[in-house]
Amino acid sequence: MSIRERRRGVHRPAGVIESHAPDDPAAALDRPLPDRDWTGLAPGAMAFRFEAPSGSLAALAWGESGHPRVVLVPGATGSKEDFVLLAPLLAGAGYFVESYDLAGQYESAGAGPGAGQSYDYRLFTADLVAVLDAGARPAHVLGYSFAGIVAEIALATRPDLFASLVLLAAPPLAGQTFRGVRWIGPLSWLLPAHTIASLMVWGLVTNRNHAPPGRLHLVQLRFEDTIRRSIDEIMQLMKNAPDLRADLARSPVPLLVAVGERDLWPLELHRAFAGRIGAEFRVYRTGHSPCETTPHQLARDLLALYARS
Repeated sequence: MSIRERRRGVHRPAGVIESHAPDDPAAALDRPLPDRDWTGLAPGAMAFRFEAPSGSLAALAWGESGHPRVVLVPGATGSKEDFVLLAPLLAGAGYFVESYDLAGQYESAGAGPGAGQSYDYRLFTADLVAVLDAGARPAHVLGYSFAGIVAEIALATRPDLFASLVLLAAPPLAGQTFRGVRWIGPLSWLLPAHTIASLMVWGLVTNRNHAPPGRLHLVQLRFEDTIRRSIDEIMQLMKNAPDLRADLARSPVPLLVAVGERDLWPLELHRAFAGRIGAEFRVYRTGHSPCETTPHQLARDLLALYARS
C-alpha cells in the first residue's frame, strides 16, 4: 500500500502467511528449541538502566549501537527477557536491539506513578517515547500484547520516531478488549480488573501454559518483584483501550500484526483488525508468545518488514 493510499484511507486485504509448511526452514529451527536458564544475563546481551519519566527502567541491548535500531516492548507481567531468543537473530542480521521492563514490572518495579497517580497510558507512552527519543531514530518498534496499545498511542502522537510497527499478539479490539478473549470474554464485562489480574497471575504461576521448567522459573520469579498494583491497573487500561484504527490506517509507517494460532483472541478478530488498519498479517503455530516459541519465524518476518521499510 502506498503512502498516498494510506492517507486517502484506501485499504487492501492484509497479507496472510500461516507458517505451517513442513519444509519451512525457520519452522524447522524453531521445533527443537531447548529449555534454558531465562533468569541470567543472556549471551551477547548488555544490561543497562534507562532513566525514563516514570523512573529507572531495567533494559537489555544486543548488537552494535551504530546499526539500525529495533525496540522490543514486553507486555503486562512480562519482561525484556521475553525477547532473548528473538533479539540475537535481529542483531545478527545487522540491527541494534533494545528492550526494557515496563514501569512496575520485574526489574523496573521501582519506576511508576507519583503520589496519587496511577499506571496509566500517559505514563507508559511517555516512557516509550523517551526511550525512542534517546537513541537513533526512527526505530523499528514491536509492542507485545498490552504494549501493542502503548506503541499504537506513541505512533499516533510521535510518528517521526517509528520506522515500522509490529503488533505482536496485541489486543485486536478497542474499548473493553477482554470481551473477545476466549476464556473470559462473556464474563469480562462483570469481572473487575483486579479479578482479571488475579486469574492471569494464577494461570501463569500454576503453569496453565505448560511452560518448560527454565521458563516457568522466570515467570514465577518476576512476581516476587513486580508491583501487583501495576498489573491491576494495566488490566483496567485494557478494559478501556483507545480506538486508534483510523490513525493506524492513515500512517505511512509499515505495519505488521503477528499472532499465534492459539492466541488469547480468536484469529478472526486479529485478521479483521489487520485488514482494517492495512497491516500485513502473519500467523504462527503457537500460542500467545511467538517471540518465545517461534522466534526464527518471527525474526524472518520482521527482517522482511524492515527491508521493505
